Amino acid sequence: MIKQPNRVQFTSSRIEDLMYRTTFDPVNMTGELIVNLSLVKEEDLEAVLEVYNLVIRSGLSVSPFLKIIKSGETIGDLKIAQGDVGIATVCSITIDGVLLKGGVMINPRFGGVVQIKDGQPVRFTDVVTYASTTIDPLEVLMSQDITSVTKMLRTGSGKILANLREAPLVARDDIDHILSDLMEAGLSGIMEVGEPNTRVLDVPVERDHLGVVVIGGTNPMAMAKEQGFEIRTSAMSALIGIDSMKHIEDII
Repeated sequence: MIKQPNRVQFTSSRIEDLMYRTTFDPVNMTGELIVNLSLVKEEDLEAVLEVYNLVIRSGLSVSPFLKIIKSGETIGDLKIAQGDVGIATVCSITIDGVLLKGGVMINPRFGGVVQIKDGQPVRFTDVVTYASTTIDPLEVLMSQDITSVTKMLRTGSGKILANLREAPLVARDDIDHILSDLMEAGLSGIMEVGEPNTRVLDVPVERDHLGVVVIGGTNPMAMAKEQGFEIRTSAMSALIGIDSMKHIEDII
């Protein structure tokens, strides 16, 4: 019998699935959220966590909460191999899931690289749409060595990972309310909320919509890669309970 090939799933379809399955409640700090998974060598864990902490304290990540998965343990369908350690961090698509649960019809459009100059975001320089790839766009862009998160933290200018989503302009008040709840819960990855029918970081948005730019949850991994660490990243890897995660300052 010939084994049927696995069905190809575009990233946009996976995002929709994860958004609907997200149960995270930022007010009560309960439920499950989406995480990115990074695999590093056991001997590199302490140094990599220091890099992560620097990025998180600088505001270039989605959340300070993470989970360490040791060799032999599992997360989702993956078992961590001998000699490796997994680091689960909050994925920015969690924000979309919470907005959706709050009644906002959010539409993630693409992941990209944003140019920062003197601490201010200027424009998207490279983008990959979610509908055009089976691999997470930020994974693709990170692999191209076009980020400069380290330089950004040192000088205030550089290139970081971010993504854009669109929402109906009539949902503006709901968006502001939900994003405020998320910020109080520690999910503070919002870079910019645009005005209705206005370009956001040099990107046009659909008529009667507004753009929301969210910092990429993979910026800590990008900086670790820039610093020469061997790191393997799987974005949107699994859903886990917020109660199983810890603040990075309680780990390092």
